Amino acid sequence: MHAFVFRLTPICLAISSAFAGFSVAEAEEERSLTLSPVVVTATRQAQNSFDLPIAIDVVEQKDIQDGQLQMNLSESLIRVPGLTAQSRTQQAQDPQISSRGFGSRSSFGVRGIRVYVDGIPLTMPDGQGQPGVVDLSAIKSIEVMRGPFSSLYGNSSGGVIQMFTEDAPATPVIGATTMFGSYNTKREILEAAGQLEGLEYSLNVSNFDSDGYRDHSKSNKQMATAKFKFNLTDDTKITTLVNWFDQYAQDPGGLTKADVANDRKGVVSATLNANTRVSRNHTQVGFNLEHIINANNSINLITYVGTRENNQILATNATGTNARSSQISREFYGSDLRWDNKGEIAGKQYNISLGMNYGKSTDARRDTNIQGTGLGPNRIEDNIVDNFDQYIQGKLSLTDNVDIHAGARHTKVTLKVDDSLTPPDNSGSVDYQKTTPVFGATWKVTPTFNLYANYGKGFETPTFIEAAYNSTAPSATPNLSLKPSESNNFEVGAKAYISDASLLTLSAFRITTQDELVVSANSNGRSVYANANNTRRYGTEISLDTRYDNNITTYFAYSFLDAKYSSSYVGNNGLIQSGNYIPGTYRNQLYGEVAWKYQPLGFYTALEGRYNSKVYVDDINSQNASSYTIFNARVGFEQNLAHWRFKEYIRLDNIFDREYIGAVRVNDTNLRFYEPATGRNYLVGISGQYQF
Repeated sequence: MHAFVFRLTPICLAISSAFAGFSVAEAEEERSLTLSPVVVTATRQAQNSFDLPIAIDVVEQKDIQDGQLQMNLSESLIRVPGLTAQSRTQQAQDPQISSRGFGSRSSFGVRGIRVYVDGIPLTMPDGQGQPGVVDLSAIKSIEVMRGPFSSLYGNSSGGVIQMFTEDAPATPVIGATTMFGSYNTKREILEAAGQLEGLEYSLNVSNFDSDGYRDHSKSNKQMATAKFKFNLTDDTKITTLVNWFDQYAQDPGGLTKADVANDRKGVVSATLNANTRVSRNHTQVGFNLEHIINANNSINLITYVGTRENNQILATNATGTNARSSQISREFYGSDLRWDNKGEIAGKQYNISLGMNYGKSTDARRDTNIQGTGLGPNRIEDNIVDNFDQYIQGKLSLTDNVDIHAGARHTKVTLKVDDSLTPPDNSGSVDYQKTTPVFGATWKVTPTFNLYANYGKGFETPTFIEAAYNSTAPSATPNLSLKPSESNNFEVGAKAYISDASLLTLSAFRITTQDELVVSANSNGRSVYANANNTRRYGTEISLDTRYDNNITTYFAYSFLDAKYSSSYVGNNGLIQSGNYIPGTYRNQLYGEVAWKYQPLGFYTALEGRYNSKVYVDDINSQNASSYTIFNARVGFEQNLAHWRFKEYIRLDNIFDREYIGAVRVNDTNLRFYEPATGRNYLVGISGQYQF
């Protein structure tokens, strides 16, 4: 690991020693910065991110929790280059998260990106992810991987997001946090953690309430996270992770451009007439067994099981006089078994991981017309998806300066529909399978400068949400004729320490995709997908992380993405011309942050800036949401008094009250593409923690 410590001048030493309770040793520790953290997502074994031929970033706990509401991943992931994380300003849907353009069209959940917590998948076998399962107040870090090596996690092309829960402290602690802010927003958190004779435990429960920025966007969510780690022996550990939530949220829907100009907080009459809303609950239990066989070998077994209930009320015509209840009862389970080995071959160090993965999810689905014409059920079926994958991944140090990374994964995914509402019988099934190889190399030019390159194939099957309908008509049936999307991914990059305390990363990529899954129609509560011909993406990602004297830090991240159709095809919107931009993708994104800490008073503050270029909302590029620049600020204090630790903070978002569109609904047939973002708003938080 590369760790750099700032030099302390005599003047700095004199100033720091003048402050009571703030020793020179503490000052030096604060100036110490590990700019390239150890990561496990990229290779499944702990590796220094600086030496990997992979674009991977770590979001630290302070960036997840300090001055944040901790409700959506979009709050903290906006700082990651190559990633788009858009808040939808409502809780009925997960935030829009995409990586290098993959997942930009998702209407529900997160697709095109695999999501994990402590190695346990939050993504179903078909590729549909539900990141809202995890309470971010229990998370210590998030690893975000982009590029070709993501395919080693299976049915995804864009990237991997892995969250890691907090470790239990040696001394038991209990704590509480309360937050309140604009739009009658309230959040309460209770936590307890500690260790007892071989058992490490962490407990976290929370409640969230808000009226929402827009009309008809009230929401409530209760969450609980429990983690128990049993240290059976020095070589064997079992971790149990339980996640639970129960949620209710109104869905304000999208607006046309004229609607936004008239009343950006408003909703269309169809939303009110149908009373669009969602209620859902989710329970998931995962087990992680880690066993060290000897100094060179270890095994890891992960198993999980869970249930999910989702009932969504949707308008099924333009006025909302017709409404439908879409109810899904899900049961899912899976496991992943992996063997890790490391050692030397002919004096060359290597490590290798070999594993297999199985997952299954069954959705008991019932769609019922509850208002207007055609009352009664129009869909009663089971949607069953399973996968069986095998993978291998390894690293070989050819020389002291050159590392080779390679791997492959064979994926088989089966979608099956068992229709109980007949006639006609819409039952059927489809299999998808593919082997996706990846290769990469790192050249350590100097101890502070690395170059890398990689290549891999991507494979992305339709999710059941994408295969749900073959049209937006009431008589729509499942669409099992969709083909999987396949891609070729190239990436080159550099990582360099340009000073003792400044890390610069740069990556450039080109991705070509065949049969990309695109939204062909989106209306009446239904999204219909089709296969486009060819698309291509190229872009660059840059980040610069710097620490200065006097506890001043800066961080900048820039992303350029040129995502276009590279061949014409005829969709539901008509002829989609080659050269049109893929909707939902931003050509330019910039994030910057300047922060300062004053340790004697426990004071910290930061100013954030964010720029997003315009984004097209449909395949024919007929309309777009304009570019925007916003600024946010946060200020806080921390106090340590005997066994107590207190925090107080205030956050101000969109300081200059800029009006902009926070998220878009791609290819909405009713032209309701736009979801306006919040105006100027605030959040105040107070927390206390007692250490026994």
